[in-house]
Amino acid sequence: MASSLTKDSANTPGSEKTFFGHPRGLATLFMTEMWERYSFYGMKALLPLYLIAPGGMNMSATTATAIYSVYMSMVYLLAMPGGWMADRFWGPRKTVAIGAGVVIAGHITLALPSSASFFAGLALVALGSGLLKANISTMVGHLYDGPEDPRRDGGFTLFYIGINMGAFLAPLTIGTVGENVNWHFGFALAAVGMALGLAQFMLGSRHLSGESSVVATPATPQQKASALRTGLIWLIVAAALYTFLGVTGNFADWALMPLTVAGLVIPIVVLVRMKRDKELTNLEQSKLSGYVWFFIVAAVFWMIYDQNGSTLSIFAEGKTTNSLLGMDFPTSWYQSLNPIFIMALAPVVASAWLWLNKRGKEPSTAVKFASSLTLIGISFAVFLIPLIDTANNGGKVSPMWLVSIYFIQTVGELCLSPVGLSVTTKMAPAKYSAQMMGVWFLAVTAGDSVTGLLTSPQLGINLDTSGAVAVEAFIAVIAGFGIWMNRKKVKELMGSVN
Repeated sequence: MASSLTKDSANTPGSEKTFFGHPRGLATLFMTEMWERYSFYGMKALLPLYLIAPGGMNMSATTATAIYSVYMSMVYLLAMPGGWMADRFWGPRKTVAIGAGVVIAGHITLALPSSASFFAGLALVALGSGLLKANISTMVGHLYDGPEDPRRDGGFTLFYIGINMGAFLAPLTIGTVGENVNWHFGFALAAVGMALGLAQFMLGSRHLSGESSVVATPATPQQKASALRTGLIWLIVAAALYTFLGVTGNFADWALMPLTVAGLVIPIVVLVRMKRDKELTNLEQSKLSGYVWFFIVAAVFWMIYDQNGSTLSIFAEGKTTNSLLGMDFPTSWYQSLNPIFIMALAPVVASAWLWLNKRGKEPSTAVKFASSLTLIGISFAVFLIPLIDTANNGGKVSPMWLVSIYFIQTVGELCLSPVGLSVTTKMAPAKYSAQMMGVWFLAVTAGDSVTGLLTSPQLGINLDTSGAVAVEAFIAVIAGFGIWMNRKKVKELMGSVN
């Protein structure tokens, strides 16, 4: 499939094939990421529905949201150790291959008709995704001749299209099979998708940069032994803790709590450690202080946004007609709305920023982030309308309510996600330049962990009530207004970065 998208770069003999004018290796990484996202978003579409289904795990909506949120937070949390494994032990190429294999094993485990293996499957998918996600973008960068290569931005744009193509196709196929045929067949189809991605990665790896096989800072034998020892200690601690919970009969109530706490504490610890680093210059410290503002905004944004796969999906399953123009469709299809909106709107938003920049009117990063929070708050304010209607009158509402909500959230995402990736690279202290992208992903971890904590058995807050949705909408809009009011202060902390 990948080779069919290539063409000759020139008509001269011996010219190398390219992928739409980009290095041939981009086709390999494009397809690998597309299939990985296919398996990931297929899992995202099925997971909450399987958890609440009578033929699935038959859990409450609150418990399903807690499990889904913790799973999402772990995927992004594990991106940091995934990058570390590549830097110290395996190199990006080998780490991506291992990660893909672990994802396949996870989906196969989920496909087994046994509830006992379900959580082991979730853990394997999260671990494999962390190993792969942390390194495949790095390998895209290795294909180009440094940051100044004029093809670089275009290459990442093509790569981004691959992500959204996989995300768009997954709910339509994996979701349909899982909901209409058999849940476990759906999980198995996700394994097939990742297997296709791994197969073409291995076949096309000869086209990748040699730099992708390099271990950046190889661990010494002593460091390897120390890492193994530390890993075994944490494994023993985790095994002892969960064994204790199982023996005392508290496993169901407390199983998620350690992961939720880790998802909240680790991002804070990482940022505090950086802020306390005496080797950073005053300018780097100032930029890092400004970055903390963006990190908090992003965490609040993802706390609400990622409920499109849990709170909104569960609402769609029970309170939406899931019929449009006379055609019925599975609930999981709603998860295809975001990627198709992304592909349609991303060029428009990017062009709008450029148009405003040429006229000296482009909003600052702080204003863009404030807009993203306001929009995510508005999306939940819109959600209140069908939520209150079904609560008061019963029955089901039009799917166009959810289409509207997803549209507003996507515009908000485009004001935050690409901008956040860019500002992260610009504001990173030199000492932590390689780690800051992992820090950005930790904002997702923190946001999803808050959702996991709120819906945990200890608090048990039902987030699909009008009161909870109204509070979240209010918090987002107020937080957006807060960063807008402090935009000049944040701009001063950022130095020359806009």
